[in-house]
Amino acid sequence: MAAPIELLWAFIGLILTIGGTLVEASITSPPWSWDTSGIQAYPLGVSCQIGAVLLASCLGGRNAGVLSQIAYLALGLAGFPVFTQGGGIGYIREPMFGYLLGFVPGAWICGLLAFKAPPRLEALTFSCLCGLLTIHLAGLVYLIFGYLFSWVNTSVPLLKAVLMYSYNPLPEQLALTCAVTVIAFTIRHLMFY
Repeated sequence: MAAPIELLWAFIGLILTIGGTLVEASITSPPWSWDTSGIQAYPLGVSCQIGAVLLASCLGGRNAGVLSQIAYLALGLAGFPVFTQGGGIGYIREPMFGYLLGFVPGAWICGLLAFKAPPRLEALTFSCLCGLLTIHLAGLVYLIFGYLFSWVNTSVPLLKAVLMYSYNPLPEQLALTCAVTVIAFTIRHLMFY
């Protein structure tokens, strides 16, 4: 049975993941140029979804992270349009569904490692990177088996799909991981744990 605080963090993680799906990650212009041209935002080309998964796990731990992602998958597969391109049971045939499945073990790994040591930047960075790697590995395995057994809907070759879903967004997701690490570090120190 999950503790009430874990359920609260799981709910927060679910809300963050749904909201992160809708929000595009951006960076700002450097602070030294703010006075001349103002603050300008530059889109990274990825949503904040993976960042939300990692943040929820860094703050709530492995159980809250896993619960939030199971709830997210259940909502999406039940037909609620919480995934990037909608929802419904047919989404399992989408090539990116493996990455969504990877949210569960990714959240578990990230949450486990985030609470193994005191909340230091390097420890939280390591936990987030391990979570991100787990998500990508699950997505790649799903893609490969989906192509081998022809259950994914796609008209592009496997190599192009790997580039499209793993390789191309990785630099932006790494930047997002850096931001998540700093946010998690700050919040964990403000909350005194």
